[in-house]
Amino acid sequence: MKRAARLAKILDLLAGQGEVSVDDLVLRFEASAATIRRDLDSLAEQRLLTRTHGGAVAQSVAYELPIRYKSHQRTHEKELIAHAACELVTTGAVVGLSGGTTTTAIAAALAARDDLGEFTVVTNAVNIASQLATRPDIKVVVTGGVIHSRSYELVGPFVEQLLSGIQLDIAFIGVNALSAEAGASTHDEREAAVNRMMASRARRAVVVADSSKIGQVAFAHVGGTELFDTVITDAAAESLVDAGYTVVVAS
Repeated sequence: MKRAARLAKILDLLAGQGEVSVDDLVLRFEASAATIRRDLDSLAEQRLLTRTHGGAVAQSVAYELPIRYKSHQRTHEKELIAHAACELVTTGAVVGLSGGTTTTAIAAALAARDDLGEFTVVTNAVNIASQLATRPDIKVVVTGGVIHSRSYELVGPFVEQLLSGIQLDIAFIGVNALSAEAGASTHDEREAAVNRMMASRARRAVVVADSSKIGQVAFAHVGGTELFDTVITDAAAESLVDAGYTVVVAS
């Protein structure tokens, strides 16, 4: 297993269990104790966990993986969702992309298409902006704001000020959770506010979320069917259909 994937798995275990031990990780990953200790020390230096004698504990209860680790999770499903999302984009469209690993996959899929001609992408994610900057046929508009170190997203009033003055044809919004009862939500209230504003400025707002997020609820509410008419995911979600969403199952 590559180191980045192993670090992500360690953080996943911490999120679920609250603590891990070196001995358990050695058995799980079939790695040496020295390697596991270096992994834990590296994550501790990034303030993603707290080292203990013989292991580590989670840094906080409200736990969210940084995007550089989440990008190694469910990559196939995110690629399927990205290709389905691209089918909704037409030549000349103004496309909104929030931050997140699924929307980053959409950006990559859009960049790979050569049949769309010119179109515009508005994003508050600096990694997405840099990903698309080399394509001269894609006009990239980046919001202002304060960068969120875990997600590379720009947040705050400067973002909302720019978004309030533009109109999007379609917006793809990545979220941490989506349920029929609670709607779309994220772990961070600042990201939720930007996502809500971006969706509200679009003629069509689409939630993009892999099936692991369906039926889940996170801290900060983004919106429900009053804001989003479509969900693109990788598995059937009858509860969302019953709630009034149009669900596109990417395959």
